[in-house]
Amino acid sequence: MRVTNHRFPGVYVTEEEDRKYLATKSLTQDIQSFYGERVVKVDQDVYRQWSPRRSKLSAAIQNGLRELPIQPGSRVLYLGAASGTTVSHVSDVVGETGLVAAVEFSAKTARGLLRLAGLRSNVVPIVEDARHPSRYTSLLTGTVDVVYQDVAQPDQARILSDNLRTFCSFGSWGMIAIKARSIDSASDASQVIDREITNLDLLGLEVVEEVNLEPFEKDHMMVTVRVR
Repeated sequence: MRVTNHRFPGVYVTEEEDRKYLATKSLTQDIQSFYGERVVKVDQDVYRQWSPRRSKLSAAIQNGLRELPIQPGSRVLYLGAASGTTVSHVSDVVGETGLVAAVEFSAKTARGLLRLAGLRSNVVPIVEDARHPSRYTSLLTGTVDVVYQDVAQPDQARILSDNLRTFCSFGSWGMIAIKARSIDSASDASQVIDREITNLDLLGLEVVEEVNLEPFEKDHMMVTVRVR
C-alpha cells in the first residue's frame, strides 16, 4: 500500500496494485471503521478510504473539483449531516484545529452523528432544521469559513443563502450538492439545476464552480459559491 498527498490539503490517495482511492487521515487514528469504509494503516498513520459512491464531496473531487475551500483548520457548517458519513471525512480534513458544526433535522438519523461526535472533539452535532438558522445561532460561536449543504428540500438555494448570511462574512465559501429531483421531479433535471444555480446568483452569491456528480449521483450538481 502506498499513500500520496492529493493536491487538496488534508486529502490523500491510497494506491494498491493498479487501483487508486481517495482517503483522509483518521483524526482518531482508530483502525475501526465508522460506516463500513476500508481503513488501512501505513507506517504510523491510519487512512480511511473515501468512496465517491458514499459521499457527494468525494464524488466532486473524483470528478475534477478545482477549488476545495474545506482545508485543515477550517470552521465548517455542514447542513444535512445525516448519520455522519461525509462529516467524518470533513472532520479528518479540518483536523484538530478546525470545527464541523453538523446540522441534521431527523433525530433518528442523527444517532450516528451523535456517536461520531462522541469519538471526535471537532464535531458539534446540532439536531435542528437547516431552513431556520436563527434556531441554532446560539449553538455556534464565531464565524464560519464554509457552509456545506446536502439537503433534500425544494428551496435549496435559499437555505444555503440564509445560512451564509447568518454565519459568514464577505468572501466566505459555500458548497451545495443540488438535488434536482428534490426540487422538481417532473421537469428536465438539467433545467432544474440551471434554474437553481440562477437562484444562487439572484440571491447575491458568486457562482465559482459547477461539477456534475454522475456517474456516482444521478441528477446532482456540486456548486461552489462565495459571499459577495
